[in-house]
Amino acid sequence: MVVVAISPPLRDDSLRAALAEAFHWFDPGAHSDHLVSDVSGWWHSPELLASVGPGLAALFADAAPTLVVSPEVTGFLVGPLVAVALGVGFAPAVKDGGDRRLVDRVTWARTPPDYRGRELRLGVRDRQIRGTDRVLVVDDWVATGAQVRALYDVVALRGATAVGCAAIVNAGPPPLAADLRLRSLLTAADLR
Repeated sequence: MVVVAISPPLRDDSLRAALAEAFHWFDPGAHSDHLVSDVSGWWHSPELLASVGPGLAALFADAAPTLVVSPEVTGFLVGPLVAVALGVGFAPAVKDGGDRRLVDRVTWARTPPDYRGRELRLGVRDRQIRGTDRVLVVDDWVATGAQVRALYDVVALRGATAVGCAAIVNAGPPPLAADLRLRSLLTAADLR
């Protein structure tokens, strides 16, 4: 048996500084009018990987969530980390499209236009959200809040309560955080 020593999670300012340090912007070249974010450093460091869940969970510990819901793709990594830290379950929110067919009953909601102007449909299997759940939506990056709003709609349609959204980065305008009950570890201004 191999025993691996895991460092205790980073907290507060140490976590924020480490996340900002591990983040990079890339210029994809003349064909693009914007920089591209690279968050892969967050997942490469075992110390950061062990710290993200507890760091985001701490933002909403006072809200007593009973379930974490996150959109694919990166949310499928971040959401379970937060759920484990909170000691609650996780429900994946899938994007509709392509050849994927879900065999369960699913509650769907459409997003308003996202940062690329796309409208998406997000859905969660009906059996995964109970009417008594207090749902925390979790994602790595929130820019427009489009997916968060759609997931709040899904939660409401299931008769549950959305307690808010925890994100690693809030890249939206200041009123967005209040409107979405969004708490984050970083803002876009922290990522230079």
